[in-house]
Amino acid sequence: MWRRLSRMVRSFVGFFISVGENPELILEQNIRDMNDQVPRMNESIAMVKANATLLEKEEARYKAQVNDLTAKVKASIQGGRDDLAGSFAMQLEQARGALARNQGQLQTARAAFDKALAVKKAFMIEKERKTQEALNAIRDYRRAQWQKKVADSMESFEVAGISATHDEMVHKIEEQTAINEARMELALGNVDQQKIKIEEEAQQMQANELVKQFKAEMGLISPQASPGPPQKTIGGTEAQKTT
Repeated sequence: MWRRLSRMVRSFVGFFISVGENPELILEQNIRDMNDQVPRMNESIAMVKANATLLEKEEARYKAQVNDLTAKVKASIQGGRDDLAGSFAMQLEQARGALARNQGQLQTARAAFDKALAVKKAFMIEKERKTQEALNAIRDYRRAQWQKKVADSMESFEVAGISATHDEMVHKIEEQTAINEARMELALGNVDQQKIKIEEEAQQMQANELVKQFKAEMGLISPQASPGPPQKTIGGTEAQKTT
């Protein structure tokens, strides 16, 4: 009796585990989890940037204080007030020490911000790769499920001896499979990577042209040395950047 009850409990547990380990559901949840991490990562990066910004403001305040105290020391010496000059000089040394500590902290904060941006960039690349991999796996899983249904249908027709509706049912399943595959391909093709790359290259060319214009205005290069924007041929058509 105990063995029968134990087998029954194990069978129920195995059933719920198999349902919970649905690959499609797990992969979809993984995609949602990765997307949820992006806002949290942005918030952390914003905190790091805010810390660097505060330190930059403190640096400006310390520099102004150092300049002010330096001027007061010199003015006191010129006015023959060595006592005031000494007092201001002590304050100046304290301000210089605070400025040095601030600059060290600011350097660390800037390095932390740069590292945070690098970590986010690496995460976004890995996120995109895993998302595409998961979508492809989901599509393969669904195709396998459809194939299983087709196989089950064929076996049931053969066992039951029903052949009149066999072709009709198989055709419906294949038609639905084709429709879902087309929808999946359209969903995956919504992001035009080539268009994004072209826009990035156009922005880079525009930035380069602006730098050349500034150099020409500053006299670093002659205006004739700034050539027009380069041309790029894509898909057999020539695309020129318009200004």
